[in-house]
Order: sequence, then C-alpha cells, then structure tokens
Amino acid sequence: MKRVLALFTFLVLALTGLVALTHAQAPKPKPIRALMVCGGCCHDYEKQKVILSEGISKRAAVEWTIVHESAPKGQDERKHRVSIYEKPDWWKGYDVILHNECFGAIDDNAFIENIAAAHKAGVPAVMLHCSSHSYRAGTTDEWRKCVGITSRSHEKNRDLNVENIKPEHPVMKGFPEKWLNPKDELYKNEFIWPNTVPLAKAYGEDTKKDHTVIWVNTYEKARVFSTTLGHSNATMESPVYLDLVTRGLLWACGKLGDDGKPLEGYGK
Repeated sequence: MKRVLALFTFLVLALTGLVALTHAQAPKPKPIRALMVCGGCCHDYEKQKVILSEGISKRAAVEWTIVHESAPKGQDERKHRVSIYEKPDWWKGYDVILHNECFGAIDDNAFIENIAAAHKAGVPAVMLHCSSHSYRAGTTDEWRKCVGITSRSHEKNRDLNVENIKPEHPVMKGFPEKWLNPKDELYKNEFIWPNTVPLAKAYGEDTKKDHTVIWVNTYEKARVFSTTLGHSNATMESPVYLDLVTRGLLWACGKLGDDGKPLEGYGK
C-alpha cells in the first residue's frame, strides 16, 4: 500500500511539474500591431493620439504605429488626403486600424473605397468620433457601411447621458448602466446598416429622440467597433472611455473573452 501511495504521489508531482514546464515554455502571444490614423479639423489630435495610445497600451498588449498628418498651411483640413491611404494594400502588416480622423469634405470615391478596402479584406477597425463623419461628401457608401451607421451632423455640444442597452455584450461588460459624459457631441443617426448591433444610446434634446452612440458592426470579413463619443480630450481621458475603447479594440481583434476581459496574454 505504501508503494502504491508513493507511486501515486510521484506521478502527481511529475504531472504537476510537466504542466508547469509546459506553461513556462508556451510562447507569449505577440502584441497586437495597431495603426492609428488621426488628423483633420476640429479636434486636438496632437494630444488625443497620446491619450489613446498610452491609455490603451496600459490596458492591453498593443503596439502602435501612428500616422498624423495636417494639411499644408492655408488649405482646408477637411480635404486633406492622408498619404498612407494613397497606397495599395496600405494596411499590410497591421492587426487592427484605429481611425480617429475628421476629413468630411473628401469626395473622391476611389480614394474613399481604398480606405474601406482594408476592412473589406478583413482587417479589424476601431472608429472613433468624427471618423463617422469623415468622407461624407463622397457618393460611395463603402465607408458608411464599414462604420455601420450613416451620420452627417451632430447636435449642440452638451452633457450626454449614455445608457448601456446591451450589458451582456463583452464590449459593454464593465461599462456603467448609465454614464454622464460631460460636454460631447451627439451624432445624429441617419441610417443604421443591417449588420450593426447598437450597444448604447443617448437622448437628443434637439431631435427629441435617441441616437446610438456605441455599436459593433461586421463589414465583409472584418469586425468593427465604433463610437461617436470622444469630441473632447476630457472624454477620451476618462477611464470609462479608455476601458470601453480597449474592450472594443480587443473584441474587433478576437482577443476579448465573453466575460469582457482580455484573452490570456493580451491584458495588462
């Protein structure tokens, strides 16, 4: 009996050691390679690119490449064509693209469709604030389909009471039932595309109706996380906002668990 017990103990210890060794030798997942494109009119992109990149990287294993361009002096920022978007396959080498841009006056359909082509090819997207209003001068719908909601205008800048309408969704786990977002712009929903899943809404005092302000979308092969919130630096600096966008980015990349936590190796 003593021999059997000793043998059993030996086997248990051996298996425990093997499991520990396997875990120790398991390669750590590589960080998510994220491209942030920012710039355009009306927002403090110089500070926002730092708020977003540093804030998200404190919460998840994300490494950033940032493209921030301005129009030449005297030219309309809304019409600036980000140089990387002029290239074919400009998205190669990245796991996700975060768009935080405001180029509403560009009307070149071929240029716009080359931006959306990244996500049509399957690269996940994160769309923040004025990205929803970008490229609205074009007649093509490809960018609007990619974003998930068509919007061309917003209400007056005021406090927004954001209501979590899908708390069971992984992106919204940890988001308050209701969140007071001081001094932000409520983007008006003109059309919600079929693959869009609304996650949060806010009431419009001008339009006297609710508008979706946080949602997820599937565009061709890509997952897309979008929010129209984020006009001011104060909103973006909020832990509630940074937690939300981090979950949205991880969800888009397939690295967010059903519990709203990063998958193993992708959290901080």
